Amino acid sequence: MAEKREFQSEAKQVLELMINSVYSNPDIFVRELISNASDAIDKLRIESLSKPELAGYAKNGRIDVTIDKESGTLTFSDNGIGMNKEELVSFLGTIAKSGTNEFIRAMQEAKSGSAGNLIGQFGVGFYSAFIAADNVTVDTMKAGEDKAWKWESTGDGTFTIDDGSRASNGSTITLHIKKDEKKDEEEGELKDYLSEWTIRGIIREYSDFVSYPIYLTEKGREKKEDEKEEPVNSMKALWTRPQKDIKDEEFNEFYRHISHDWEDPMERIYYRAEGTCEFTALLFIPSRQPMDLFYQDGRHGVQLYIRRVFIMNDCKELIPQYLRFVKGVVDSEDLSLNVSREMLQQDRMASQIKSSLVRKILDTLAKMKKEKGEEFAKFWQTFGIVLKEGIISDLRHRDELIKLCVFESSEGKKTSVEDYIVNMPAGQDKIYYLTGSSLKNLQNSPKLEAFKKKGVNVLLLSDPVDEIWVNHARKYDKYDFVSAAAENLSLPEGEKKEEKNNAEIEKSGLVKKIKDALGALVEDVKISGRLVDSPVCFVQKGEEISPQMRNFFKSMGQEVPEEKRVMEINADNALIKKIALESEKEGFDAVDWSNLLYGLASIADGEPVADGKKFTALVGKLLER
Repeated sequence: MAEKREFQSEAKQVLELMINSVYSNPDIFVRELISNASDAIDKLRIESLSKPELAGYAKNGRIDVTIDKESGTLTFSDNGIGMNKEELVSFLGTIAKSGTNEFIRAMQEAKSGSAGNLIGQFGVGFYSAFIAADNVTVDTMKAGEDKAWKWESTGDGTFTIDDGSRASNGSTITLHIKKDEKKDEEEGELKDYLSEWTIRGIIREYSDFVSYPIYLTEKGREKKEDEKEEPVNSMKALWTRPQKDIKDEEFNEFYRHISHDWEDPMERIYYRAEGTCEFTALLFIPSRQPMDLFYQDGRHGVQLYIRRVFIMNDCKELIPQYLRFVKGVVDSEDLSLNVSREMLQQDRMASQIKSSLVRKILDTLAKMKKEKGEEFAKFWQTFGIVLKEGIISDLRHRDELIKLCVFESSEGKKTSVEDYIVNMPAGQDKIYYLTGSSLKNLQNSPKLEAFKKKGVNVLLLSDPVDEIWVNHARKYDKYDFVSAAAENLSLPEGEKKEEKNNAEIEKSGLVKKIKDALGALVEDVKISGRLVDSPVCFVQKGEEISPQMRNFFKSMGQEVPEEKRVMEINADNALIKKIALESEKEGFDAVDWSNLLYGLASIADGEPVADGKKFTALVGKLLER
């Protein structure tokens, strides 16, 4: 006689959530039941190593999925370790996983359309069967025993235990498919889980690399005369094969399959880690930017497998944000099949995997830069702006990332920071840089005039992220990063120190007259030591925000403190000398001349004057004089 029991309270809550919630991906139950079957075969194989009497049972592991349209059932069968009565009650009547309460809370809080992603991530994978079934039976026999047991439930909070009919070790799970299956959200149609085409597609998507053959049959369908029994899954995870046995065409085809890219990858990384943390990674660097590279909700991250079982797409927890362009697969031998995104963030093993992957990717890029110059130049052009984000967020690898960077320079050619240091002139002990909104404006900036005259190279940083990382990094090795636009700038003296004669300008009092005329528009007016040919420029006051960062923050809708600029004038410039002479005459219009210089400084920075029409009229007025 069947023995009736009630589920443990948490299991009952899980069942209710399974049955009553709406899932974005109900197909997940197929993955979970096949994963359980694969685990059962693995457990038998491992158990047989210490119990020789089980060795005969552990041969020729296989998983069978059977569709019976007439009876409306979908069956999953394996020849794994199986269960006895006590284990049936323990495993299927009680949830003893530490994450169960978190799962229940997450399910209750999840919005419709996202709850399905939680299935199988908290040790409740078996219960996902009730997504598609209104009755589930488990017929099982423990390897080495001769008694079969049957577990059955309709998901109503109770289950029964009775004698089973299975004749050999393993488990047979039969799902009586609901007649009103959950709708497929994307297609808007009822999902037919009694369709061979549907089940075949799900197995290939989620369980293609399970290491045991999965056979799919439809009961009642007549086989063709020459039809052979062939597994649905390939069982040939590309990353599990020796690299020397894999052709380039196979790698490229696999990349296109997982990335949906039509071009071959720029570089691939085949990495197998052994020891305390075992995993295999097959990663690819694309040849072009993915469409969603800069989208906050883009599909970033790698595919995560655990022992050849697909767990999740776009696993961001194993790849840092600044390497989000990397595509590929990571297959761990140590992570739990029940892992969730939240658990990955806390998992020590996941942290080790992430650290190893970052190290391997950066080493690969460094090798590419050294040995494949043209290929690396293409990589930098494509992904350099993203890689520089790591200088801000990854303190551990900051110097390595700076080494990888390629910068435009005032010398008119690209340079690395290491080459920059090697080519420093005598007396230089700082790395000079200039940030701006466009490379052309930076190349023509008057702030570079003294640097060029002294033969001092300046890094030209025009990407939006540049000013942020350079202010975070502050220095590389023993060399400080110093802005060429800084107010109190000291340049290397070079072989011959140049003395400037500022007496004429100082005598005229022009500096004070300009400062008084401009008032609140400037913080200060000074005689410049950096200008050679240009009459005037703006420089940054202390740690003030540059014009480029100011515009960036404004575009993000953030409030920006009032700007305080320092204007520098060139005492050797003919225009400045002429204005100084005019300033000593009666009727000198300090406001007009000061506004002219203010406008010229703005234009030199690549920025528009505040009022173009007014400035044009001012220029015409002064020319007439």
